[in-house]
Amino acid sequence: MIDQKKCRDSFVVKTSIVLPPDTNNHGTLFGGKLMAYIDDVASIAAMRHSRRNTVTASTDSVDFLHPIHVSHAVCLEAFVTYAGRTSMEVFVKVIAEDLLSGERNVCALSFLTMVAVDQDGKPTHVPKVIPETNEEKGLFNSAAERATNRKKRRKESGNLAKDFGTGLPW
Repeated sequence: MIDQKKCRDSFVVKTSIVLPPDTNNHGTLFGGKLMAYIDDVASIAAMRHSRRNTVTASTDSVDFLHPIHVSHAVCLEAFVTYAGRTSMEVFVKVIAEDLLSGERNVCALSFLTMVAVDQDGKPTHVPKVIPETNEEKGLFNSAAERATNRKKRRKESGNLAKDFGTGLPW
């Protein structure tokens, strides 16, 4: 197995046109549809990096910065920014383009944690990341802080799950 890979080796681009069935009553892309696209490109980037099957361990907040309207193109770019022993952080940027005017906007940014798994579904080793550009180095160098925040959030979620339990009704 390759021990290190460059960020660009995992780079993914996905572009789709927003059609009426993809939109809400405001004529903008459903948030859930965009989140599915984000998970899709993150998975592909993680699989390119690890050459393993992957599962989504977490999705950091998805901040919707600009609406994506019907008939616009939505373009997602993703790549692995950092890798631990079995997990990878994937950065996803979403750009919308009005295909008639050419106006483009960054509509969302997100970080996901993907875990490589073997044929038995057990976490498995992934290559380290080699950042090259200033942007890649910035994301790589700030990954540890994001990982710390994720661990804290996961612990808080676990505590909430214990508090609420599985009994119905609330």
